[in-house]
Amino acid sequence: METKTSQKTLIDGSKLMIEALVQAGADTFVAYPITPSNWMYKYGKERFPQFYAAPDEITTFQWMAGMSAAGRMPATSSAFPGIALMVESINMAYAMELPLVIIITQRLGPSTGSATTGAQGDLAILKGIISGGYPVPVFSPSNFEDAWELSAKAVETAVKFRTPVFLLTSKEMVMYQKSFDLSKLKPIGKVERPEPEIEGEYLPYKADQSLVPPFLPLGNDEHLVRITASTHDEGANIRKNDPEALANSRRLHDKFINRIDEFTFFDLDEQPDAKKLIVTWGITADAARDALQSLRQQGEKVDLLVVKSLLPVAPVIYDIIDRYDKVVMAEENLTGQYKEILFGNRPVKQIKQVNKMGNMIHPQEIIDAVL
Repeated sequence: METKTSQKTLIDGSKLMIEALVQAGADTFVAYPITPSNWMYKYGKERFPQFYAAPDEITTFQWMAGMSAAGRMPATSSAFPGIALMVESINMAYAMELPLVIIITQRLGPSTGSATTGAQGDLAILKGIISGGYPVPVFSPSNFEDAWELSAKAVETAVKFRTPVFLLTSKEMVMYQKSFDLSKLKPIGKVERPEPEIEGEYLPYKADQSLVPPFLPLGNDEHLVRITASTHDEGANIRKNDPEALANSRRLHDKFINRIDEFTFFDLDEQPDAKKLIVTWGITADAARDALQSLRQQGEKVDLLVVKSLLPVAPVIYDIIDRYDKVVMAEENLTGQYKEILFGNRPVKQIKQVNKMGNMIHPQEIIDAVL
């Protein structure tokens, strides 16, 4: 049996994510520098085939939308203050169905908060970032392997569904270096974007059973290509209360919900007869894994669910949680944003929360909540 040769090195998550994006086919990086996404900016400039230093975050996303419409596969990185400025443009790209990737490195809020203090406080805004409550894919890496694999999945999902995709990460994940064995990383193939065969007039928003219309870039030599962010019919003609236009708007929702299993990722570490479950996401998964190991050494039957596809919420997440008598949800924010997304503000008897702000959750805090 062949074994891989160890390739240990000091590395940070930023470099892994940038490299994975490029290998998966992202070819243009557009960004405005902001802490704690600084290393993304640096590595993006060094590694992407095309790099554009934008003068501000609004320009960043407008350039990205233009690049995507022209057939490029752009990516950017930012933090909450930058995302706040991008919201209108993100909605525009969503309605136009433009594939691109946005990395958010979370910091302590509110407002500009503390740029050098990590947190998990930006999930709630992504739940409602698209006007009308429309879903958008949000992935969150829990370790370096995830940073590599989910970055590639973000490109794949963006292309497959013609959509913006978010990678929600943390300062600790992307700025801190640690010893890591690169041989653990799976090979990444480039996401191919074959040009569709169009007979007759090209209708840029006419979809088949996949619910995703075929994509042709602006400037196509054979077909007139229209795109618009206003409510539109299949031909990109602006309509208001037209049944075809309203059906097209509903399709923007259904293409994700009807195919949610295709971009749902999680790890479930389970053992027979366990009635207690720890649920977490992102950087807090490190503390949760340590807590799980300690609890099992004490003879406790406990399982661990690390959610990697945070939005839209897949039914399987509820199916797993419902199997347990006691659930501990750990996340580094004030109110428990993922818990609120799952269950609202009403207390749930079997759920106990572990929340913290200003510094990371310690494994012992999770252990105490389980016991």
